[in-house]
Amino acid sequence: MFNGFSHSVMGASHEKTGLVCQDSSAHKVTEHYAIAVVADGHGSKKHFRSNLGSQFAVEATIEAIDRFFEDYDEFISNFPANHKMIIKNIQKQVISNWNNRVNAHLAENPVTADEKSKFTDEEFEKIPPESYYGSTLIAAVAAENFTFGLQIGDGSLVAIFDDGEAVMPMEYNEAAPANVTASICNSNAASMFSGFYVENKKLIAMYASTDGLYTSFGSEYDFLDYHTIITSQLTNVETFKTVIVNNLTKRSRYGTEDDISLSCVFSEELLNENIGLINEKVEENKQRSAERKAERLTKKI
Repeated sequence: MFNGFSHSVMGASHEKTGLVCQDSSAHKVTEHYAIAVVADGHGSKKHFRSNLGSQFAVEATIEAIDRFFEDYDEFISNFPANHKMIIKNIQKQVISNWNNRVNAHLAENPVTADEKSKFTDEEFEKIPPESYYGSTLIAAVAAENFTFGLQIGDGSLVAIFDDGEAVMPMEYNEAAPANVTASICNSNAASMFSGFYVENKKLIAMYASTDGLYTSFGSEYDFLDYHTIITSQLTNVETFKTVIVNNLTKRSRYGTEDDISLSCVFSEELLNENIGLINEKVEENKQRSAERKAERLTKKI
């Protein structure tokens, strides 16, 4: 049986400037599949409604994935052989759902004089309306015999399968030209998505996070080790929730100062079966970390 968790914390820099939290996160657990999703609104001048855009991105993603899973038996029979095409179709559906939400919100909430006051008339006319809501997006989906994910923009996705290793199955690749932010608001957003698919590997846990979490670590090793540690704590979900919220808040305030979102889904059964292995990996990672630290110190001498 799947379980999950999701939470977003406001960055200290946003608290100082009065900018609202630009991140959104959610998870959904059903009998047959589970979804973890995060989104990071751009927060820059022309994306002045991106806090709403990230919320719409999370909602649009869950709606799209739910729709594809509606006929579960048909979906799982077709998906393995056609996963590339189907994931692309899911991405397109996410974009469509997101645009529908943006258009509905804009129709009910026209741009205010205060929002326009930050631009000259000429500047404002050049901004496509969907850009007001620009956001990144990362989603992880776990089913009984496969996992897949999709991403546009920065952020990270980490998976731990039953070998106990924390891996990033989707290489970060914005697929965007220089000086162009990969965003769900772009007219060519469908071509900017990355995705992954893994079949016949037993998933213990999978995490999606916005870039504020990754940048709070000194290295990718430390970032992956963190996911192994928190996986070892998932056996008591209620305690985990308190600990992880405190940790994310601390990382946001004293590290990156950016908003941080983390969403995860995990198999309770496989976690309990492999908790010994996960704890062994935690100890192995501590040893490797100590060795890396000693090596760095040696090089400085």
